[in-house]
Amino acid sequence: MIQIKGITKSFGTLQVLKGIDLSIENGEVVAIVGPSGAGKTTLLQIMGTLDTPDSGQLWINGTDTSRLKEKDLAAFRNKNIGFVFQFHQLLPEFTALENVMIPALIAREKPHVAEGKAKDLLDFMGLSDRANHKPAELSGGEKQRVAVARALINEPAVILADEPSGSLDTKNKEELHALFFELRDKMKQTFVIVTHDEQLAKQTDRVIHMKDGVVNA
Repeated sequence: MIQIKGITKSFGTLQVLKGIDLSIENGEVVAIVGPSGAGKTTLLQIMGTLDTPDSGQLWINGTDTSRLKEKDLAAFRNKNIGFVFQFHQLLPEFTALENVMIPALIAREKPHVAEGKAKDLLDFMGLSDRANHKPAELSGGEKQRVAVARALINEPAVILADEPSGSLDTKNKEELHALFFELRDKMKQTFVIVTHDEQLAKQTDRVIHMKDGVVNA
C-alpha cells in the first residue's frame, strides 16, 4: 500500500525528518504519535504528496510518486489520497453535499454521478437531512463527518488524517473514532492518523512513535 524509504526533510538548517523507513498495509488503521516538533505533520504532508522530501522515495499502490510530473501528481493525489484535517476545511459558500462532491468533480466525474455518490456517503454518515446546509449551519461533529465523506468520494487508497478529532468534544470525538473503524471494517479503508489522542491511538492496529525526526514502529 504505502512504502517509504529513506525520507529526509529539512527547513533551512533544521532537519525535521532524518531518514524515515515505513510500510503501511492495505486496510490498516495506523496512528502516528509523538511530541510537538517530532516531524509527524511533515511526514504526513510528504505521504500525501503535498510536500516533497529532500531525499528518499514514496510509493503508493506501487506508484513511485517522485516520478510523476506536477499535473500527474495532482491527479494521482485527487484519486488515491483522501485528507481529513483538524478544522475540516470545508468551503463555507457551499452546502455539505456540494463540499463532498468537489473532489469527484475535480476528477471529471459527471455531475449527476458525483451527486449520487455524495448523497450515498452523506446517508452512510447519517447526514442526509443536512445535505443542503452550509458549514456554518452544522455542528462540529457534523462538519467533520462531511469532511470524511469528502475524503472518501473518490474511493482513495488511503485517508490521511491530521488531528481529526482535536477540535471535537468527547461525544463527537468518540463517534468519529468509531466511524474510522467502521469504514475500515466495511470498506477496507486504510487510515494514517496523526494524533495526540491516546484513546484513539490505543484503538488502532499499530502505533508509530516519532521523536526528533525518526520513527520507532
